Amino acid sequence: MTESSSENVMFNVLRSAVVDGVGPRAGRLSLPKRPPIDTPNFLGLTSRGVIPHITPDVLFKHTDLSGSYMALEDFVEKSKKRVEPAILNIKSDSKETLHAYTATPRSVATVLGARRHPAVVAPMGNGKDYVSIYTSTGFQKLKNEEYCHDIEKLQPDIAIPLADLTFDTSHTKAKLPNPKRQLRMVERTEDWLAELIKLRNSDHANGTAKPCIFAPLLPVAYPTQWEYLNRLSQDYVGQLSGLAIYDADILPDLSGHSSLDPLPRMSMHFITSPHEILRQVQLGLDVFTVPFINTASDAGIAFTFTFPPPAPTTSGMQPLGIDMWSTDHQISLKPLADGCKCYTCTIHHRAYVQHLLNAKEMLGWTLLQIHNHHVLSDFFKGIRATLIADSSTFERDCDNFSKVYEAELPKGTGERPRARGYHFKAEGGQAKMNPPAWEKYDGDGTEDPALVGEMAGLAVTGPTAEGAETPLVPDADTDAKDLDKKGFAEIDQ
Repeated sequence: MTESSSENVMFNVLRSAVVDGVGPRAGRLSLPKRPPIDTPNFLGLTSRGVIPHITPDVLFKHTDLSGSYMALEDFVEKSKKRVEPAILNIKSDSKETLHAYTATPRSVATVLGARRHPAVVAPMGNGKDYVSIYTSTGFQKLKNEEYCHDIEKLQPDIAIPLADLTFDTSHTKAKLPNPKRQLRMVERTEDWLAELIKLRNSDHANGTAKPCIFAPLLPVAYPTQWEYLNRLSQDYVGQLSGLAIYDADILPDLSGHSSLDPLPRMSMHFITSPHEILRQVQLGLDVFTVPFINTASDAGIAFTFTFPPPAPTTSGMQPLGIDMWSTDHQISLKPLADGCKCYTCTIHHRAYVQHLLNAKEMLGWTLLQIHNHHVLSDFFKGIRATLIADSSTFERDCDNFSKVYEAELPKGTGERPRARGYHFKAEGGQAKMNPPAWEKYDGDGTEDPALVGEMAGLAVTGPTAEGAETPLVPDADTDAKDLDKKGFAEIDQ
């Protein structure tokens, strides 16, 4: 492993094992006004500007998060009553607008994109000068010029220009359009980037700090975007601070564009497990967006994996996490993960978290988020330490990780917290995330005829039918003496 002599102020490669343009590397990303971010590292994915289930003060006290990804569509609420989003009317002299509006701690860097990650599929797609975004008031068009002005107004630390992407419910590469449409995707993305750079340079005289630009690389074949990559490396590289990569498998092809090598690489690739993180680190990615952490916490899964991994055992592969909904934890006083030093594991135990989940208490998911973010932070710390020590050790530890841990995260067996409709849009035939809170008496959808009769006053059921209570309307054959004994009536003497 060789040491880099790069003098790049924003990103320094500290140690690298790159061969033919592919290989892991450890570095340091320095952003103005923020603490340096050691890489490889990850960004938290926000919902309306905050990490789900974690308030900004809890984020600052109990996590080591260095940055968070925010989507502009989370803040756009155009309606008759509000033409301009509220976030654009915030005035703050001491903090950047995006930090002030979301109460994000100063130590946490902000990354702004147009759409969430992963994004909800837009039925009408994108146009020549706009992308479709999914807001709390429905799908709307976001023009590139508007987005550029919003970036200047919100002042994120890093901005990702618009990209003409086609989204699937699971992966941006799952359903790629035809080759002609792919070529149009690349052309539009390049045009939007060129317009952003032009507007950015024209506003340079106003004296405000400019966000760092991470150019998007699309999830299409390398020959399709070869000309675009060539323009990035020759014409735009001086205006760029990094790359936002939607398909990690494009990295081997970047060896022919050496001027892009010093730039930090942010993974927007859909990641479903820590195994995929390790694969992308081996390819040379530096900063990661990790969707599965919020999904796992919502499902009641507590992470248990570590890096470097423990020694393999003969008892079989270990799970990547445990299901906290399981009744096995009802009386367990153990921490969520053995040896974990997070707030959740040092103050509480499994039985308490399991009780909170079953009681549908919000604190249960908050404690899981604190724990899972801590585990993932330690996971990346282990990656960085191994990379700096010896690249051969890192490769061996990656192989051992795949042998020790199962390939997929476990599925939660309980209910998820309430999902906002504008974050998760159901498609035709798709099952609901949680069962309905109220349903008909019988599981097959039919109603109990006796209960229906009782409600209509046509039948008697329950204790009354069993003789424990006296009917309000006695039968015609009822003896008056029996009613008198039960206190229902008195007999005139």
